[in-house]
Amino acid sequence: TLAETLIVMGIIGVVAALTLPNLNSSTGDKEKVVKLQKIYSNLNDAFGRAVAVYGPYNEWFINDGDDNDKKAKRTFERITEFMKYSKTCTIGDGCTLVFDATIDSGGVGSTSKYGVILSDGSTIGFNRDEILIDIDGFNKGANSAGKDFFRIFLSNDNIVTHNKGCNLGNAFTSCISNGGSKWSSSHCTEWVLINGNMDYLKTDNDGKCPDGQKLQFNVKTSCK
Repeated sequence: TLAETLIVMGIIGVVAALTLPNLNSSTGDKEKVVKLQKIYSNLNDAFGRAVAVYGPYNEWFINDGDDNDKKAKRTFERITEFMKYSKTCTIGDGCTLVFDATIDSGGVGSTSKYGVILSDGSTIGFNRDEILIDIDGFNKGANSAGKDFFRIFLSNDNIVTHNKGCNLGNAFTSCISNGGSKWSSSHCTEWVLINGNMDYLKTDNDGKCPDGQKLQFNVKTSCK
């Protein structure tokens, strides 16, 4: 009957209203994961090429003393020489790269001296030994660590995704418990690149998924 049809349609509408936001969120997270993985791969390739041409990374700054601005510029120039991008950015030219990695919790974030905007709008900032990545573009999206802002480091001719000597388990603990903090921007990068998801955004501060199970490196790597 018409009444039964309307009841069924109402039920379908309620179910859709409950599930579509989660589906949209999951799709958005997957797109961010793919974008971050692509950027990381391109940076790895560019950095490797720069080392092959200019020699070991730790020798790039032999004559620079303590001039971090000069070191940042050298890092920027040598890596981006082997990258494709749409625009270069420096502080004060209308594309200021000041990434407030602590937008959710207050405090001081990281400021990059030089950077580039990619064709998809992603912004990459360079300092002497760190690279800041805003995957949906500067001043767009959440501007929050582990959500659209990520951080990686340059060390010993390698690009690494966590602080030197940082245990992966401890890194993830920082990621889930300090979401929006400066340090979690690198800790969450580790998780995304290794496990291919952003499910830490679905957990509480103890890393528990909605079903009560706890995320852990190499043990339970998603909330599904």
